[in-house]
Amino acid sequence: MAKEMNTEKKVEALLAPIIEANSFELADVEFVKEGQNWYLRIYIDKDGGVTIDDCEIVSRAIEKIIDEKDPIEQAYILEVSSPGIDRPLKKEADFVKYAGEVVDVKLYKAINKQKEFQGRLKGLENTIVTIIDDEGGELSFERKDIAAIRLAVLF
Repeated sequence: MAKEMNTEKKVEALLAPIIEANSFELADVEFVKEGQNWYLRIYIDKDGGVTIDDCEIVSRAIEKIIDEKDPIEQAYILEVSSPGIDRPLKKEADFVKYAGEVVDVKLYKAINKQKEFQGRLKGLENTIVTIIDDEGGELSFERKDIAAIRLAVLF
């Protein structure tokens, strides 16, 4: 796990100038093993949404830099995409940007036999994520207890 996190941080640093030059937002970087294969997944965003051309710009630029700097030992598959409409909230800036939006919170351990919650994101303060449920009540969760928090897809 530590190796993956270290690789993600190295790739994030290499991505910074590419992201900045193209006015993108780096939503996330994942370096994960699934089955026999390693995947380097880069999620980018921008106002108005990400196009295939945007993904191609980042993919070509980062491939060249990674080939040059060689920060990854394993063979891997590179994927560049948008975080999607159900984007995960991971960075502190995400909790500011998406305050007031409806989010789905999944916990590692159940609270009162419930692991999934939905509500309007009030925000992140220190290590506490607070949402407001349909009745207007506040629910607070320790960030370390949250398995995933994503923008809700509402129909």
